[in-house]
This record gives sequence, structure tokens and C-alpha cells, in this order.
Amino acid sequence: MKKIELEIVALSHSITQTHSYAVVLGEVNGLRRLPIVIGGFEAQAIAVALEKMHPSRPLTHDLMKNFMSAFTIDLQEIIICDLQEGIFYSKLVCVSEHDTVEIDSRTSDALALAVRFGCPIYTYEHILDSAGILMEDSSSKKKKTGVAATTTTTPEGGGSREDLKIMTIEELGKLLNEVLEQEDYIRAIAIRDEINSRRKAR
Repeated sequence: MKKIELEIVALSHSITQTHSYAVVLGEVNGLRRLPIVIGGFEAQAIAVALEKMHPSRPLTHDLMKNFMSAFTIDLQEIIICDLQEGIFYSKLVCVSEHDTVEIDSRTSDALALAVRFGCPIYTYEHILDSAGILMEDSSSKKKKTGVAATTTTTPEGGGSREDLKIMTIEELGKLLNEVLEQEDYIRAIAIRDEINSRRKAR
């Protein structure tokens, strides 16, 4: 299976849901984005490494990197290899002097380590097809608001799923573009999932 290289393009905090974060991966030399919901601790671990901050004591992922380096194990790449029921599965491809080993990992941990090792991030076409979002040139589609007003102001904590169920696919598509412009990737994931489930049901 051909691997597609990704890079971290954004780390987003949800506008509608507190304590929710998304790491947004972009296709290298492409327009597709892969947003993945992660926890606050993992978001902090990724942000610290991206900003090249040096905590006074090593964080968990720093400790893992130090441990691997001490035993001359290098993280060659990470692969987001599967998607089941909305959960992404990843593996670390680790290389030592004598061996190459693939280790199962949570995607958020794999990304936090990838940033620290400076190694490439890959996924497969079928994962981008089912969970990716295509970024379009939004300048031509600006401000047809009618629908957005009813859905962007969601109730506390975003009981937004029910709002999405009563919208048409066309309305969902327009809303998805508007939400992406606001960089609320958590909301975009919910809209993308609703669109995908409708298409599968056809």
C-alpha cells in the first residue's frame, strides 16, 4: 500500500467544546486535511515540542525519547495505519543497529514522539478518503449564511449532533466550509462524520 506523507499544520482548541483539541495533519503537496481529536495532555505534549520549549523536567514523551536514544533506538517514521469506529490506530517504526520493529501506539502519542524525533508521518489513501477533509478555495463560497446562524450557535457543550441530523447534505457541505474558515476543527470532524454516514447509507 502506498504511503502518503502528512505534516502537522495546526493544533486547534474547540470553540464549542471545552477540553477538546484537534491536531490537524495536512497532506504534503496536497489539499487534504486529517483532523484527529486528542486529549489536553497530548495536545500540550505536541505543542511543547512544536514550540521547541524545554521544560525543567522531562515530560513523558521526552522521557521516552531519552530512553530510546540511550539505547540507540531511532524512530524512523510513524504510520497512521487504521481507522475503526472513529478511532485512529498508529504504529511506531523503530530502528536499532540490528533490527526494525513496529510498535502499536495511540496516534496522539505517536505524533508527540514524531515531533520530538523529527521523523516523517504517514497514512494510507483509504484513511484520507474516509476521514480526510478537502480544503477548497473558499473565496468563491463566502457568506451565504442562512444555515450557519442556526448551527454555529450550538447549545452548551455542543449538542450539535442533533442539529446536524436535520440538515441536508448541501447545507452540511456549506457549514463544513464555514467551520473550517473559523478553524474549529472539532466541529468540522462532527460535520464530516455526519456527511460520511449519510453517503454510506445511500
